[in-house]
Formats: sequence, structure tokens, C-alpha cells
Amino acid sequence: MPDTIPKPHQTDNPLKAFGQWIANAPKAWPQDATDSAHKQLIDLVAVMVPGAVEDATRFALNTVKDWGTGPSSVVGNSTGLSAPWAALVNGTAGHVLDLDDNFDPPKAHATTVLGPAIFALGEQEDISGAAVIDAYIVGLQIMGRVGQGVNPTHRNRGWHATATVGVIGAAAACARILGLDAEKSARALSIATSMSAGFMSQFGSMTKPLHAGLAAKGGIMAASFARSGMTAGMETLDGRTGMNRLMVGPDYEALRDAITNPEHGQVLRYETEQVGDPLLITEHGYRVKRFANCGASHRSMDGILDLKAEHGFTHKDVEKVTIDLPRVHFNNLMYDDPQSGLQSKFSFPHALSLCLYQDQIGLADFTDEAVMRPEIRALYPLIHLNPVDKLEGEFPTTVTIHLKDGRSVATTRPWPLGSKALPFSMAQYWDKYDACVAGILSKKEADALREKLEELPQLASIRTLMQCLARPMEAA
Repeated sequence: MPDTIPKPHQTDNPLKAFGQWIANAPKAWPQDATDSAHKQLIDLVAVMVPGAVEDATRFALNTVKDWGTGPSSVVGNSTGLSAPWAALVNGTAGHVLDLDDNFDPPKAHATTVLGPAIFALGEQEDISGAAVIDAYIVGLQIMGRVGQGVNPTHRNRGWHATATVGVIGAAAACARILGLDAEKSARALSIATSMSAGFMSQFGSMTKPLHAGLAAKGGIMAASFARSGMTAGMETLDGRTGMNRLMVGPDYEALRDAITNPEHGQVLRYETEQVGDPLLITEHGYRVKRFANCGASHRSMDGILDLKAEHGFTHKDVEKVTIDLPRVHFNNLMYDDPQSGLQSKFSFPHALSLCLYQDQIGLADFTDEAVMRPEIRALYPLIHLNPVDKLEGEFPTTVTIHLKDGRSVATTRPWPLGSKALPFSMAQYWDKYDACVAGILSKKEADALREKLEELPQLASIRTLMQCLARPMEAA
């Protein structure tokens, strides 16, 4: 969709440009954009259900439940909370299994931040399903534009962009819900930069999924503060002490000027002239997950499973597995000897050994019990990784399996299943939904929730969907 902000209002200040777009972009989105948003919100709700019974989510809920009841639903709990606390719990639930989507422009798990913020504030304000979709597209666009202004270096240097960039996207979505004007929308984004935090050193701990909840909560608070009249600096994205210099590094300008082959629009520059063109939701698409672990391993996992299916060998036939991959994928999975289920989600040896040993990978394979399975750990020494200092888009992952009979078979994967290049069908989204809710929701409950999810764009009130989630849940 072409940018519709009048030229006289153009500005080089990214906060002001983004604020203008949030306030003025028309709500008539292309059908492919609304369809994509709808699918990702279905995916989020699916993963929130099993996420609600995880310890990290329960700990988050137990911490905030006495801080204020309110109109916003909490997945897995019948008592509503005030909007920020509901968003915090639901965001944690959406991310704790690491089964939620990735979005490349900000290098973030986008929907598990945006969805909980929109749902919680949406219930407070009693907005429609169409308004949910609208706020989601707006929030995603700003999250992507901010991410492109600080990435790839921001993420590569250890910042968890789901938290740092996510909170700004959530603030944009919430500003849209509250109908803030351009000035207050810009202030909301600026306030959100003061809540921007999160290190990759938290990966493998419960605080990693908490990052998503904190970002969702922060987005609601930032937009609400701005609505109340709170002022904020206008150089917190691009100024002498702006986000790009503080959270990229003192070599920011040199890195920016050296980029010749950007990926996903990540140019270390904030787009201020055409904020909404192209729409990033359709330009880049998502990486929807079929495995509940770090997406950096999914090209390799797809390759092993497909080679097994094609050539008919088992783990007993394998001498060695060699993976040639971009270093950024190698850096994301830091646990060679995982000692917990959460650590196993960031372990190449665990993920790839699972794929060697079995043909189906599910939620139960990334638990504290599963990580200690001796038959899986016995395969760890077979995995050999060769990281290459090239960008993800210019260096596909090659999986080579050396068999004991002397043969070698190989495959090269530029994209994982679930990406824009290899998208999930609608049937695959619903298959994932069924797998996620099985054993937690009854068939009647699952069918009722699915009906509301299917009707989301037409719902008169988002409350009718969230009421299906506001009930006690236990794993079977």
C-alpha cells in the first residue's frame, strides 16, 4: 500500500514520521495483509494454550495476580487482570515454548508481543476483531521499521530484539487502538524506548519468554502514558544518545555506511519517507514454526528429516552429520550440553539428534525429562557444525549425512518450512492448533475457540474470543 501521509508533513525524525503514519494510515488494508495477520493470531493463540500451563507462565501470573484485577483475560485463568498485567502473562505464555513465529525485519518474535498487548488493551477498550487486525498490521510495520534501523548488528551483538524492538512495536499497536494523534503516537514510541531491554544471555532460562511479556506490557503502558499527556524526548531513536548508537555501538555510522547487501531491509537507517510502503507483513512474511525450539536450527532439522524420508536410513546407519551454516545460526544455539528443557531449545546437538532418532518432533521433546534421554544424548557426538561468516540470506544451510556404508547424502536449505518461500497451508495452521490444544482443552472447548478464531476479523468484540481462553487449564 502506498504511503498516504501528505508530503508537507514529511520529516527526517523517525519518531515523528512513525507517529504520523500510526495516526494517519488508512484502515483499508489489502486482503493479503489482513489474511496474514489473521493466520498469525491463530498461530499465537494456539501456542498460548500449552504455554499457559508452563512453569514460567504460572510464575508470572502468581507474581502479578494481586497487583490489580481488571477487564483483560489471562489464558488459563478465570480472573481478569488490568491490561498491562494480562499482556505480561499472555506474552510469556505465547513465547515460553519457542513455538511462536519469527519476523525477519526486526529479527524478533513479533506476534507474541503484539497479540497479547492488542488483546489486553482491546478488551479494556472493547474493540472489534477488525480493529485487532488493524492494530496488529500497524504495530508490525513499526516494529519492522525500527528493527531495520538497528539490525542486523543490534541482534548479532546480543540484544534480544523481541524485547528491545518488540516493545516499540507494541506501543505503536496500542497507540493505534487508543486513537492517538501523530504527536502522542510519537511520544508513545519514545516512552517505549525507555522500556527497551533484553539480552540474549537470558536464552535457555525462564526470563527469555518473560521478555515477550514485558514488551507487551510496556507497549500498553507507553501508549497509555502518552494518552495521559506524558511528554518524551524526540531523539530517542536517532540522536546523539539514540537507540541506534547506544544499542548498536559507537561504530554505528561506519557499520551503516559499509552495508552493501542488506537482508530483510536491515540497513541501519530508519525509513522516514515511505514508512508504510511496502507493507512489511506481505513483503517479508513470517517464519511459522513447526518445532518448539530456536528457529535458527530449523533449516538443519528440515534437512535431516527430509534426507531420512528420501533415503530410508535410521540413526543406526549414520557415521557423522556435517552442517554448513551461517554463523548467526550457530551463535543462537549456545548449549552443547543442555541440562534443562529450556536449554535444549537452544541446542544444536539436541535438536539434530532428535531428528536422527525419530521422525516426529513434538512439544514433549524439549522438556527437562526429554533432554536427559540417553538414546538422544548418545547421538550428540555425531553432529559437526561448520559456521561460515556470511549472512543468512546469502549462505543456505547444507546438511550432509555420512553413512556407515560409505555413502554420503546431502541437501541444501535456503529457507525452513513455514517461511514465505515455503508457507504453511491453512490446513497446516489448523493441524498445529489441534496439536497444541490437545490434552489441555476438551473437544467442545477447542471447537468453540476455533470458531471464534475463524471469525476473528468479523467479531464485534474481541472479548468473545478472549473469554474462550479465560478458564483454568491443566496439561493431561
